[in-house]
Amino acid sequence: MKISLWPHTSRPVDEILAEARWAVEAGWHGVWVADHYMPDTGSTEVEEGPFHEAWALLPALAATTSRVRVGVLVAPTTVHHPALLAKRAATIDHVSGGRFVLGMGAGWQINEHAAYGIDLREPKERVDRFEEAIQIVSSLLTNARTTFEGRHFRITDAPADPKPVQATLPILVGTAGPRMLRITARHASEWNSWGGPSTAIPKLALLREACDRVGRDHTEMWKSANIMFDVSGRRPAAPGRALTGSPEQLRDAFGQLAEAGFDELILPSWNLGGSLAERLDALAEIRTDILGS
Repeated sequence: MKISLWPHTSRPVDEILAEARWAVEAGWHGVWVADHYMPDTGSTEVEEGPFHEAWALLPALAATTSRVRVGVLVAPTTVHHPALLAKRAATIDHVSGGRFVLGMGAGWQINEHAAYGIDLREPKERVDRFEEAIQIVSSLLTNARTTFEGRHFRITDAPADPKPVQATLPILVGTAGPRMLRITARHASEWNSWGGPSTAIPKLALLREACDRVGRDHTEMWKSANIMFDVSGRRPAAPGRALTGSPEQLRDAFGQLAEAGFDELILPSWNLGGSLAERLDALAEIRTDILGS
């Protein structure tokens, strides 16, 4: 299983780029950033805190790294028009020399939508909009011209050039809902989930069921899981976001995810220390003692 890094966009930009360069030197697989504008509170309440904008960071990550994939987890289609997503993705793929992964989602964070006046909409309409958007993005990235007539979007004989460097630019969807999983199975090349073995592996079984329902071979899809590591209780994180245990226990959890069929573990560095030095030391420890990579 490949290992990737997820720096937090609340960190200073030079520290985010330094973590990304560490991942390159460590031989890891990718670097991801989140597409959010403020800390999540689970409500309309706004909490103070810096959050750099993901699509401004991505070209910098692409230009200052080599070899690793660069991706976004995930761009909400409540916020971004599909034509804009396709053009951004293709351009960053050129900046990176063919290393970009486009993560897409239906949108969910209440406070950022409320504070900025962005309509979050009810779940069904949100997913309807997402289903149209992912089809448009896929077409714009691959076809010479795109025409699409939907309830939410109308695209008329639209070009999107230049095309990405990659013959097929990967589109990732992070979801666990039944309908979103079916849309993912139909239109995405990658799937992402939060959780350790006890939560991510059952979600993987749901993805396989969704693929079966739409006639897709689930082995064609790249599957990734996000989880923080709290080694021996020294680096706690929010409940459900981290695995706590000894190095041996965390190595076992890593092995369970790989054996279940996950292709990539995405490790957020959010709980690994307040300073860059602390985080890099913790990452080196995790790499040596747990991941063996």
